Amino acid sequence: MDRYCVFGNPIGHSKSPLIHRLFAEQTGQALTYDARLAPLDDFVGDARAFFADGLGGNVTVPFKEEAFRLADELTERARRAGAVNTLKKLADGRLLGDNTDGAGLTRDLQDNAGFSLAGKRILVLGAGGAVRGVLEPFLAQKPAVLVIANRTVAKAEQLVREFADLGPLVAAGFDWIDAPVDLIVNGTSASLGGELPPIAPSLIQPGHTVCYDMMYGREATAFNRWAAEQGAARCLDGLGMLVEQAAEAFELWRGVRPDTAPVLAELRRQLLAG
Repeated sequence: MDRYCVFGNPIGHSKSPLIHRLFAEQTGQALTYDARLAPLDDFVGDARAFFADGLGGNVTVPFKEEAFRLADELTERARRAGAVNTLKKLADGRLLGDNTDGAGLTRDLQDNAGFSLAGKRILVLGAGGAVRGVLEPFLAQKPAVLVIANRTVAKAEQLVREFADLGPLVAAGFDWIDAPVDLIVNGTSASLGGELPPIAPSLIQPGHTVCYDMMYGREATAFNRWAAEQGAARCLDGLGMLVEQAAEAFELWRGVRPDTAPVLAELRRQLLAG
C-alpha cells in the first residue's frame, strides 16, 4: 500500500485522514494515510524518515515554513506563498513542495458557493501565512481590486510589494476603509479566540456582500455571526477550503481528482453531530 500522512504538532484533531480515506475509497486508490505527530525540534528528520518509503504528505502547523525549506523543488504558488502544505516524492527521490491552500479556498468560493472572483472588490483581513497563500490564486481570477487590511499595516504593505506584479493590490489598516465590498475573507486567527477584527459594519452591503471565514467550527464563527447581523448575503466557513485543498493534494499525488461534494457533506454532517 502506498503511504501518505499529515505532519503536525498537535495533530490529533486533524480531519485529513478521514478526508483522504474517503477520497481513496471513492477513486479506487490503494493507499494508507495517517496523522503523524512530528517532533517540534526535528520535523526535517521525521519527514526524511517517513519519505524513505512514503510517497506524499500534507503539512500543517507549525511546520509549513520548515517544509518550504525542506523541499528540493517548489511549485510557483508555493514559492509565492513562502510555505508548503503538500509534499510529493518525485521519481528521483527529491521532494516537490506545493501549497494548495489558496487554490482550495478559490475553488470552494467559485465551484461550491458559485461566487466568481472576477471583477470583484475583495477585502482580505490579516497578513500572515494564511493570507499569503491565497493571494496568487485570488489575483489569477482578476478581481477589480484586492485590499489587504491588517493591524500592522507594514505587514500588509510588504505583501503588496511582493505580489503587486500579479494584480491590483492595496494595503490598509483595519480602520482605513468603510466603503462596501463584494467579498470579505477573514484570514486572521481572531475567530479562534471568539474575537472580531475591528472593521466597519459599512463594509457589508446588506443582501450583497459575501463573507468567508477561513476558520470553522460546529457553531458559526464570531466573524460570521457578526457578518450575518450586518445583513451579509452569505456567510461561509473554511470547511470547504479544507476539503478542496486536500483534493488538490490528492490530485497532485495520484493524478485523479476526487468529487469533493460527498466528502464535504460527510464532514459537515459529522461536525454538526458533534
